[in-house]
Amino acid sequence: MTRNGGVESPSPRPRIHQTHPHDTPHFHSTVSERKLRRFNCFIFIFRLAAFCFSLSAAVFMIATKSGSPRWYDFSAFRFVVAANGIVALYSLFEMVASAWEISRGSTILPEFYQVWFDFAHDQVFAYMLLSADSTGTEMARQLRGVATCDSFCVQSDIAVALGFAGFLFLMMSSLLSGFRVVCFIIKGSRFHV
Repeated sequence: MTRNGGVESPSPRPRIHQTHPHDTPHFHSTVSERKLRRFNCFIFIFRLAAFCFSLSAAVFMIATKSGSPRWYDFSAFRFVVAANGIVALYSLFEMVASAWEISRGSTILPEFYQVWFDFAHDQVFAYMLLSADSTGTEMARQLRGVATCDSFCVQSDIAVALGFAGFLFLMMSSLLSGFRVVCFIIKGSRFHV
């Protein structure tokens, strides 16, 4: 028998109807909401920087003068252009996903897939970009030793340097996405708070 004469009192914690184990809403205080927003803004900034540097690297490599050697004459420089172009497109997609997450508080894909998608692609594209810029560095060094450096050599050096900067920002966003994977494994959520 209940205390108030047979009438059941409502539970202080109402039951949430779950259709899926991951459908439970996450409670966040205003302090943790600010921390999450700041964390997501850092990811957005790193992805924006990776996009800008990778796109600039591809444009610098492509925009050589017509009288000098062309980037497509060298396989290493074709790899630099392709890798930076792919990373620029990927970073653009991830910037949109980050902006979506900042504005809506949810991911584009289901949380499980989004966490692993971000981490796996950050890793693959960071290694690809590092490899491309390393081969581009060696090719630029060889060209400088064989011929007199003209504007093509300078542009290829700038493009490779911009590609390395893009790699650094992609690596930083990869560290943050790795942190999200660890949080997801430990807590079942991408949120660290």
